[in-house]
Amino acid sequence: MASHHAFSRSGRTVWWTAWLLGMLLSACGAETHVKKGDAFYAIGEYFDAAAEYKKAYSRTPVKEKPKRGQRAWKMAECYRHINYSAKAVGAYQNAIRYNYPDSMALLYLAQAQHKMGDYKKAIKTYEEFLQREPGNVLAQAGIDGCMQAALWKAKPTRYTVKKEPLLNGRRADFSPALGGDEWDQLYLTTTRPQAKGDEISGITGTKSADIFMSKKDDKGKWTPPEPLESEVNTEYDEGVCTFSPDGKTMYFTRCTFDPDYPRYAVIMQSSRSDASWGKPEVVAVSRDTLSSFAHPAISPDGKWMYFVSDMPGGMGGLDVWRVAIGEHGLGGVENMGPPINSPGDEMFPTFRPNGDLYFSSNGHPGMGGLDLFVARADSTGKWSIENLKYPMNSAGDDFGMTFEGLYNRGFFSTSRGDARGWDHIMSFECPEILQTVKGWVYEKDGYELPEGFVYMVGNDGTNLKIGVKADGSFTQQIQPGVDYVFLGCCKGYLNHKEELRVDTTSESKEYVLQFPLANIHAPVLVRNVFYAFDSAELTASSTMALDSLVDLLNENPNVTIELSSHCDYRGKDEYNMRLSQRRAESVVNYLIAHGIVEDRLTPVGYGESRPKVVTRKVAEQNPFLHEGDTLTEAFIKALPDEEQQETCNALNRRTEFRVLRITYGLFDKPAVR
Repeated sequence: MASHHAFSRSGRTVWWTAWLLGMLLSACGAETHVKKGDAFYAIGEYFDAAAEYKKAYSRTPVKEKPKRGQRAWKMAECYRHINYSAKAVGAYQNAIRYNYPDSMALLYLAQAQHKMGDYKKAIKTYEEFLQREPGNVLAQAGIDGCMQAALWKAKPTRYTVKKEPLLNGRRADFSPALGGDEWDQLYLTTTRPQAKGDEISGITGTKSADIFMSKKDDKGKWTPPEPLESEVNTEYDEGVCTFSPDGKTMYFTRCTFDPDYPRYAVIMQSSRSDASWGKPEVVAVSRDTLSSFAHPAISPDGKWMYFVSDMPGGMGGLDVWRVAIGEHGLGGVENMGPPINSPGDEMFPTFRPNGDLYFSSNGHPGMGGLDLFVARADSTGKWSIENLKYPMNSAGDDFGMTFEGLYNRGFFSTSRGDARGWDHIMSFECPEILQTVKGWVYEKDGYELPEGFVYMVGNDGTNLKIGVKADGSFTQQIQPGVDYVFLGCCKGYLNHKEELRVDTTSESKEYVLQFPLANIHAPVLVRNVFYAFDSAELTASSTMALDSLVDLLNENPNVTIELSSHCDYRGKDEYNMRLSQRRAESVVNYLIAHGIVEDRLTPVGYGESRPKVVTRKVAEQNPFLHEGDTLTEAFIKALPDEEQQETCNALNRRTEFRVLRITYGLFDKPAVR
């Protein structure tokens, strides 16, 4: 027995020693994981930090309640940052169970429950938090959102939403942005395996995000997204892009990584060169180097860049800010303030071309996570906001809208229905009656003028300057019952005016306007001016063309012109010269008879002395000709085909004008009587 008892005591001693040693090693291991987690957390690598805190938590004895509570809290905070709502709920509950002292654990638990769509539990947790922090705005907004969510789901809005499997990959896809002259390009941010770089992000546990693009094919169907072929994408995170109104500049967010320092997002810009995007440059929004600048959005008039930042002076969390875009750079930053910003996070601003600002927030009453809101400014510049409700919003994160031109349809991103918290792209549409005008600014008898713009003035007080896209076009919303005047302009060209009366209609309607601008540095063809055979008499079919010329001169009252007439080579030179002079005078007489002052007009007949020089446009219309060809008698007679020769003779028989002065009446002294 003695030996047995001795053996037992010896065995218990060995077991106790082993257990104690294991606990010491476990405690040391836990502390090591905490230190690693803290290092990852300090530089924003929440995915890696969560893994370390989880190991530390599992190796912390149950009796060490304060440490378990603290480590559960740290783990929960990481899950909150990377959108793992279900895991965040469990971790916050553990932190509270072990009496973690920070009452914010209750608020964040409530928000995570809210985001899971567990509205009853969320309300209960919000109320428990309010007992500790009475009057907290975020908690009260959370309760309001939970109570309204059920009502919104029971009575959906007119929006319809649809999954877009072709646009989504096996990872996160978000923040779509429509581009292209016909909205036929869709840019999106993605962490799919095809993104650049080989490293897995310590922030998300996926690859760093890149910008991909999908195009519409000949049948109007979207193609699978492909990486953007440019210097925009790198091994770092790039995404959340937007475009200037003319489509020539892309703005996007880049987040670099450094093993020793926190990550700060910056806004980049890239200019389009031919068909590709050039090397991006940092947009210096502010001299603040310790704040993030992200999610750029350019206002429809191109005068403001809206963005998201955590810089000092905000209302809490992330706020929407803006900065003026001037000819000589950016102005000072300005916080958008209430009602847009809240003590929570406001993110992902974007514009509908009609001026409505869309953004996402978790600080205003909503269905959970980030909800989509629209902000509209009244005539005094005062903003009001509205939740887009269900089905645009859900218990998950809903954000990143993009619009197909002026229409209330397009794409957005959402984490709804994904247990991993990854985002996916959906399409949306809201039926509405929309009156629009589409116009083209182009050189008279030439090509589009992407440098052009249009002034739009309405008798309802509308006064806009509208830029055009790369194809010289613009689309603008207009209101029924309003009279509008449009003035097409471009440096180096005469102005062109159009008037429009918008009728009331029960259906959407698009009006189409043309703005052919006359070049002040080159002869301009006056089409469809006809004379009787072998005569200077104008035919009745010339009236429309000449009336347009009268309008042009009235719209440009400071211009004087030379009105010229040209003949083909057939007939004697002197006769052709006299005939062309009489024809030029006939046109001038018509203009004078219709109110144009005589000293603004100089008629000149050139006969056959100035043969037509072929332009690129004429060469495209007549493949046997080349740009720069001069249609001399010798050139025409050398053509093998009689029909081609007659085409050239017809091109030579023309009426043109060219601008002599653009300062008529501006500096002239009145006549002395």
